[in-house]
Amino acid sequence: MRIRARLAAALFILTAGALAFGNGLSLNGLGSRAQTMGGAYVALASDSSSIFWNPAGLARTTGKTFGFCAADVLPRGTYVYETAVDAKTLVKNYLTGMAAYAQPVSSRLVLGVGIFAPSGLGIAWDGAALGAISGGSSTMEWSNKIGLVTLAPSAAYRISNKLSVGASLNFSLGSMALSTYAGSYGGLVDLGQYSETESGFGLGATFGVQCQPHPMVRLGLAYRTATRIKMSGRAEISILEYMGLPGESDVERTFTWPAWLAGGLAFMPNDRLTVSADVHYTNWAKVQSIDASFEDSLWVQLMAAAGRDSTPTLWRDAVQVRLGAEYKVSPALAVRGGWYSDPSPVPDETMGLLLAGFDFNVLTFGLGYQVKDLSLDFGLEYLMGAKRTIASGQPDATPGVYGMKALVPTMSVHYKF
Repeated sequence: MRIRARLAAALFILTAGALAFGNGLSLNGLGSRAQTMGGAYVALASDSSSIFWNPAGLARTTGKTFGFCAADVLPRGTYVYETAVDAKTLVKNYLTGMAAYAQPVSSRLVLGVGIFAPSGLGIAWDGAALGAISGGSSTMEWSNKIGLVTLAPSAAYRISNKLSVGASLNFSLGSMALSTYAGSYGGLVDLGQYSETESGFGLGATFGVQCQPHPMVRLGLAYRTATRIKMSGRAEISILEYMGLPGESDVERTFTWPAWLAGGLAFMPNDRLTVSADVHYTNWAKVQSIDASFEDSLWVQLMAAAGRDSTPTLWRDAVQVRLGAEYKVSPALAVRGGWYSDPSPVPDETMGLLLAGFDFNVLTFGLGYQVKDLSLDFGLEYLMGAKRTIASGQPDATPGVYGMKALVPTMSVHYKF
């Protein structure tokens, strides 16, 4: 038992930064028109991306419509700790996207279905620069990727020319892939690489309403319920097998994608100009810890002895402010731009290499071109994360100076049959 307790203590580093979630690389949006208008789209949603932003917007669909969008999150992170570590993230692509179809079935009712990955969540560090915290090894992988793919059948109903409502059911598949350094045993035996892969299903819903009290003004409100996903998979520290201990264990973790509430206002003073503003609230505080349950009895004792069968997050609720504008240069060509602020829910007390969150200021720009029933949209987001300095002496945080920026190209295609 003494050996097991010592080994558990050595595994502290394993779970101290085990989970990347927060807003680190969370786009919180889909559709090139929406993204390039700063995500201020709850009142404006009227294309297939309404299934994500505000399902009530589907009621504005006038014919059979298919839409596709894709975005590629290209992050660049930095981490410096005194003179021991000066690391950067690897060049990685975190793809998000959506495909959706909508069709009116009566003069008032529109049905649709969409499948989408609502955010790119992940981080991967250059292990060669992290040797000082990887037992001197330059070959350790330090990465985490959390994905969510959602299938959303939707319906919208136009109550009147001024008011519509809508709802979507969100059937979600979540997945996680984690690699990090496992620490050392007794300061003598290097335990090498730790890896974990998991997946699971969850169910949620999105509800929305749109109102146009005046031809120049449109209002929107949308609410997405929390989605709780119980994931199961395998955890591995292969070198344990050489010590006569089990090198693998089944593991379960429960993740909660938090509830989201958003309100928006759009103003259209003429046929060419549209300006919009949104406020989005995310209930991150619902997630105060992420618990793990290991099947193997030895692993249960190891993690319990280290106090790491439950990873504290202490996340805080966050409010985003989003602004956008669109100007139609001609009936076919539109120019768009926007800005939004995305504060981090991750406090200093739980900030780490694989648990990172930043206060982002984001600039967006895009173009839209329409040829008869075909619409093409292109855009770019630039995310500027505020640098964070984490002091030593916090047991659930990794001290150092963190930075993050990201570039996100995006494109969409919509076609009316």
